[in-house]
Amino acid sequence: MSINRKIRIAIDMDEVIADTIGKFISMYKERHNEEISLGNMEGKEFREILPPHLSETLRVYINERGFFRDIPVMPDAQEVVKALHEKYDVYIASAAMEFKYSLEDKQEWLEEHFPFISWTNIIFCGHKILDVDIMIDDRIKNFATFNGRKILYSSPHNMLLTDYERVNTWKEVAAKLL
Repeated sequence: MSINRKIRIAIDMDEVIADTIGKFISMYKERHNEEISLGNMEGKEFREILPPHLSETLRVYINERGFFRDIPVMPDAQEVVKALHEKYDVYIASAAMEFKYSLEDKQEWLEEHFPFISWTNIIFCGHKILDVDIMIDDRIKNFATFNGRKILYSSPHNMLLTDYERVNTWKEVAAKLL
């Protein structure tokens, strides 16, 4: 690392700064009167806990215009990311290419909730092949070719994984990096 450059941090969106599972839970309650509990999700993907008659709906909902636009922000994420932004070069790195409208929705969501992150520091991609020093993500597949410090942000689907430095909240991220 050059002496003149700040440490670079890449931060994922879904299940890291955006509470996508919270959106799913409220969506299934609203649209199907289906109560889905986080307690049933440990080590599982959301689609795995859906009742069989709703199993095909998740992919449909993710591909709706606006799905990614109104996802709740994770508690304390805005304040901690802003503080990180003042100390480090912060990049938001999101796999926004898979779902039809997610790129536009995610860009507008970031402009609203994280306006201090410049468009030059937003990376929408498929595979996360990034030249950063620290990556905060909920998916270990994104760590596969990454050689820097890997910080796994807890999400129900990754709770059984133990081989990574883990954080459960944005306050824990602050304690480690600020």
